[in-house]
Amino acid sequence: MDAQTERHTRTAWDSDAARWRAVAARDRSADGAFVYAVETTGVYCRPGCASRRPRPENVRYFAGAAEAEAAGFRACRRCRPDGAEPAAAAVTAACRTLEAAEEMPALAALAESAGLSLSRFQRLFRERAGVTPRAYFAACRDGRARTALASGAGVTAALHEAGFGSSGRFYEAAPAMLGMTPGAFRAGGAGETVRFALGHCSLGEVLVAGTDRGLCAIELGDDPAALLAGFQHRFRRARLEGGDAAFEDRVARVVGFLDDPAAGLGLPLDIRGTAFQRRVWQALTEIPAGQAVTYAELAQRLGVPRAVRAVAGACAANRLAVAIPCHRVVRTGGGLAGYRWGIARKRALLDREAAP
Repeated sequence: MDAQTERHTRTAWDSDAARWRAVAARDRSADGAFVYAVETTGVYCRPGCASRRPRPENVRYFAGAAEAEAAGFRACRRCRPDGAEPAAAAVTAACRTLEAAEEMPALAALAESAGLSLSRFQRLFRERAGVTPRAYFAACRDGRARTALASGAGVTAALHEAGFGSSGRFYEAAPAMLGMTPGAFRAGGAGETVRFALGHCSLGEVLVAGTDRGLCAIELGDDPAALLAGFQHRFRRARLEGGDAAFEDRVARVVGFLDDPAAGLGLPLDIRGTAFQRRVWQALTEIPAGQAVTYAELAQRLGVPRAVRAVAGACAANRLAVAIPCHRVVRTGGGLAGYRWGIARKRALLDREAAP
């Protein structure tokens, strides 16, 4: 905004009558020009705030937040006139609502509570949360189910506590949500058969594990005993079996793939994660070998430019080394950020893929 425009913006509401018209109309173009306070509530707001319209005789006007607070008023939690971004506060409030909801609230109701149009609310929510409101609710529901099952709750109690409308929907969602049946998850993997094998590759020791659905782990390390201990803890009650001839062939293919990622793996994966994690991991698989992107660029590709930290967290949660190529994501400027299997391995992978 140039100086002339700013002066015009400020002088457009240079009388109490003009300011009241902006407040009564909830005119967002007046935001930043002044704030108004309501004597009966002790709260001050932006002119465009969607809160209940006050009576004009109870309203006082101030040039900014500092003046209003000096007069003893406190900032509105909805429009955050004290400097916090209103849209961010609205999305945060919507997240808290979704986290506590047993059933998916109507999007129109969420948007109205946020003081936003439906289309703007959906766009801002996706920009800041990284997923749609419905996907966020599903992730919260899935998390409640996992927590309930892990604490020992029965399957029926867990599905109701999580907010699933029926056992059919719960069991239908379980494979992607838990990686196994609800009963097996509750029992620490009991009843789940997981085949595994330890091996050696150019990156060090490797543990490969899989179910009937596909590979569920490709772990790298220096100590095979440590790799095995971590794997056994994750599937502490599953039936763990050494690899048969068919599985050993898969392990050999994994080792060959780790040595030459550009060749491709060509094996099914049993991917276990939240909706947002799976979305990030899918985007990772679309980065060609020999290329690297920053966390900010990856967030931009996903349409969530403000969710850089969430994207980095999803990369860190990946347990399928190289098959889901989180090593191809770097810091802005090209620096190497943390890597579950060590910075040296990340550098070796990037150098290997960049070689002609």
